[in-house]
Amino acid sequence: MSRPLFYVAPGALDGAAPGGTMTVDGAEGRHAVAVRRLGVGEGVDVSDGAGTRAVCTVSRAEGSVLEAVVDTVVHEERPPFRLVLVQALAKGDRDELAAETATELGVDAVVPWQAERSIVRWKGERAQKALAKWRSVVLAAAKQARRAWVPDVEPAVDGGRLAERIAQARLAVVLHEEASESLTGILRGVASGDGEGEILFIVGPEGGISPAELERFVQAGARLALLGPHVLRSSTAGPAALALAGEHLGRWGSRDGR
Repeated sequence: MSRPLFYVAPGALDGAAPGGTMTVDGAEGRHAVAVRRLGVGEGVDVSDGAGTRAVCTVSRAEGSVLEAVVDTVVHEERPPFRLVLVQALAKGDRDELAAETATELGVDAVVPWQAERSIVRWKGERAQKALAKWRSVVLAAAKQARRAWVPDVEPAVDGGRLAERIAQARLAVVLHEEASESLTGILRGVASGDGEGEILFIVGPEGGISPAELERFVQAGARLALLGPHVLRSSTAGPAALALAGEHLGRWGSRDGR
């Protein structure tokens, strides 16, 4: 079993050094002690979710409080390319599933997209609750994946805002079953060059992306890409693209936690 990871509040790891003591309490502490049943002498990682990871050894586990002695402190730098999943709102929990799986596969940010053909509509209080749910799902997935960086989950955007973001991105790819260009070929081109920036992977809703939206995104600079011979569900396309990106951009094969 890999070492469990628990998150602490931002800033809690400021000044952490070998020999110091970390305290994990509240919901995380209860989970560590009551659910995971961690005991003295076991290894555990503690992270602030912003790239800092303290590798620790449990020194006390009682009630809802876990204390651990810091062995080493590591800060994991962000990779040069920021991978962003733009996921259209979908019925059921398919969009949440996409965000969850994308987190495990290394996404750096998730952007909910209110597409023209999205059946689900985020408005008012419902939008706030839905966004909070996505953030909770992503946090849990990041913890499961032992990530020192918790992906950002941004407020929902409409087509206009998304087109603006496409224009500013290093690369924006619309995953589309009628595309003639392969995602593999596009990623090879990016991997062969230098630089940094944001790479957007845009996934439409169950009903597909409307012709007007496609035209708007292409005019803003997006490229249409084909993942492979099969048409994937909206909950699968984004994670599949991220898996390919992880391979071509050198993220796979290391245990850096990103």
